[in-house]
Amino acid sequence: MSIRWPRVLTSTYLSRIIQNQKNPLKALHIFNEARIKYPDYRHNGPVYATMINILSTSNRILDMKQLISQMKDDSCECQDSVFSGVIKTYAKAGMLNEAVSLFKNLDQFNCVNWTESFNTLLQIMVKESKLESAHRLFLENFSKWEVKSRTRSLSWLIDVLCQKKRSDLALEVFQEMSSQYCYPTRNTYQILMRGLCEDGRINEAIHLLYSMFWRISQKGSGEDVLIYKILLDTLCEYEHVDEASDILNKVLRKGLKAPKKRRMQLDFNLCRNGRDIERTKSLINDALIKGVIPSYESYNSMAVQLYAEGDLSGAERVVQEMHDQGFTPKVLIYVAKVTALCKKGMIDEAEKVISKDMVDANCVPTVSLYNILIQGLCNDGKSTQALGYLNKMSKQLGCVPNKDTYSILVDGLCRDGNYIEASQLLEKMLANAYWPDADNFSKAIKGLCLMGRPYDAIIWLEEMISQEKMPDLCAWSSLVGSVTYDTCSVKILCNILDT
Repeated sequence: MSIRWPRVLTSTYLSRIIQNQKNPLKALHIFNEARIKYPDYRHNGPVYATMINILSTSNRILDMKQLISQMKDDSCECQDSVFSGVIKTYAKAGMLNEAVSLFKNLDQFNCVNWTESFNTLLQIMVKESKLESAHRLFLENFSKWEVKSRTRSLSWLIDVLCQKKRSDLALEVFQEMSSQYCYPTRNTYQILMRGLCEDGRINEAIHLLYSMFWRISQKGSGEDVLIYKILLDTLCEYEHVDEASDILNKVLRKGLKAPKKRRMQLDFNLCRNGRDIERTKSLINDALIKGVIPSYESYNSMAVQLYAEGDLSGAERVVQEMHDQGFTPKVLIYVAKVTALCKKGMIDEAEKVISKDMVDANCVPTVSLYNILIQGLCNDGKSTQALGYLNKMSKQLGCVPNKDTYSILVDGLCRDGNYIEASQLLEKMLANAYWPDADNFSKAIKGLCLMGRPYDAIIWLEEMISQEKMPDLCAWSSLVGSVTYDTCSVKILCNILDT
């Protein structure tokens, strides 16, 4: 396709042109050609970011690396998010040393904020068990002025250490925060509390709770309820019912500052000696729900967390209390509910949330919410039914299906053997300038070959090659097997490969 070059080229126009190219090498050619056609034109940061993202997404590492070097030579201002994305690409390709080298040389680029890159690299190194290297990176860069948010960086480090089951190290980092003139946020407390409880460090978790009372919860906030719940649930699981009861009373009195009329008097006699742990948790949850200072944030945070834990009945009680207090649930709660229902295979109930509950609440579904439901339907073998939501999304104002929507549906249709519908959906993807992944193409090609439609499969092979993508081994085997006895198909396939 020929490019219509304007009389005067702007970076915005060039970004739009290269984004519309399905072949990353064609996009790169246009990117380079622009400077030849317009001697006075200079690429800026956003154009470089667009081109680097295209090369990164298509896994063209060498071309991406060369472009980064060119961006450095041009000394144009660039955003930290560009380097964060490149670091992720290097790490995904097993090139962690390249990622570290890039970060250490950021001072050679025109970038004044390294916070996101720093946090991204730190998290990757810890996840790959490079703890000593991560610690060294942290010490060398934590105090640099280019790293803007110290609290956020420390929270990231605490989070990844907890994910690695090293809450002991995370606690040491937490205790060092005040000496670095930064203080933990509510999110930091929640991350560390979960890490300590999952590692069975109950005493440390209790001390952490008490430190909250005079740091975070001085005025009482319903948003703290999740942190309290994590510890109380853990105490129940360890059958420390009396201790849980004592701490619950302190939470209601000191943490939530609940008035006496909202403090439930609970009888745990039937729950002692581990006889009914779930009943104990349910009683504590009810006490926390009734004890919070009514606010949308407190009810929202607790409902979302309960849905995430798969506790549908507990979440519904929170939502009901929310209604009783005059608060209306918003999209975030419905997203959490649909996600939880889909995980449990309750697809009909998940559909009802969108078709009835949200309509009654005058709440409009988002693209991400539709995608969650579509994924649930496809996982349940109902891809044809899921396809109907594509039309619903298109009819809803401001709700445009994205690449994920199409990719989920193509994958689901192929799994259910609906290869013709999957092929038609691939055509719609291309029409909307969403370039399918190699996996989407490969599954469609294999399916069409199984159906005895090698010509259609070869057309998609040609499309793949035009986008600098190649099918997987199974797709190749299917293609070769389906055209072996068809001389015409063999010739077509050979012609495509020759080009």
